[in-house]
Amino acid sequence: MSAARIGYCCTFVSPSGDTKVQRARNFRMPTIASIARLGSEAAARLEGVILENLDILDRQVAAVAALPPLERLFRIQSGFLIGWSHPALARAWTSDLRREVERRLAAAGAAARAGDVRLSMHPAQHAILATANPAALDNALRDIAEHGEVYAMLGYGDGWHPHGASINIHGGARATGVDGLRAGLARVDAASRNLLTIENDELSFGLDDLLAVAGEVALVVDFHHHWIFSRGEWLDPGDPRLDRVRDSWRGVRPLAHISVSREGVLGAHDPDRLPDFAALGEAGHKAAHLRGHSERMWNRAVNAFVARHLVWCDVEVEAKAKNLASRELADFVRQHAPEPA
Repeated sequence: MSAARIGYCCTFVSPSGDTKVQRARNFRMPTIASIARLGSEAAARLEGVILENLDILDRQVAAVAALPPLERLFRIQSGFLIGWSHPALARAWTSDLRREVERRLAAAGAAARAGDVRLSMHPAQHAILATANPAALDNALRDIAEHGEVYAMLGYGDGWHPHGASINIHGGARATGVDGLRAGLARVDAASRNLLTIENDELSFGLDDLLAVAGEVALVVDFHHHWIFSRGEWLDPGDPRLDRVRDSWRGVRPLAHISVSREGVLGAHDPDRLPDFAALGEAGHKAAHLRGHSERMWNRAVNAFVARHLVWCDVEVEAKAKNLASRELADFVRQHAPEPA
């Protein structure tokens, strides 16, 4: 996996606004509680949702595999196997349904590999390893292990980030520090540990903090989070800290994230200039306002910034318009720079 990729996260937005097309490409996500309340009807309801989601996953993988090579990166929405490891639905998850999930995920993973699609997953924000709350850590470990099991069924259960697969999380509470993060990492099961990545965030663990565990887990650089946390630094591709990030992936092409502050927040900001954190602060913008993700990749200077980083990493676009935003960035890269090798 040497060619650069740009991808989108979790859900599909129809360019034409066709709700039928969107429904065919996006998971059904009823709550665990809503299914559990059905009592004797829970198993039938769960089976219907899960089989539909497996069909949707097949369509998602096929659609991304049909994109140009630059765009064959996709983050699978977490939780599509509703209540897979949750005790509230233990009885609803029949052995027959579990076997069908195993069969269908094996086929979906094979299709992703045949289509040269790189997959990632990102558990919910509560899945953190640096926490002083034992119950929160236990829940995070269960969530991470569930993601590892999903990857194993997809055929990515052996080795270090096979085909670039990853389970990405945030570090957790700053108060516990790196020692708390290490303690949580030590409790992650071995198979999931080989898939785990940790990204820098805006409030607790910046890039410099996470470099302390770069020898223990692969790191994902979130460029927007770094801009917020550092109060305005746009990382240069030649920054020596990125050498340590690359090393943390042990020969696998790293993954990174990009987003831009919301269009409405920055207003008349020049789209050909990188956002200037200090200047925006002087103009009255608070960091909390700047953290939100934009709809699209509206800033051409940021797009050019990403294009420079594609020499060393793949990039997931975290924008509200999902595939429309990632296509916008990919089109910019194709227009302004040769597709990186």
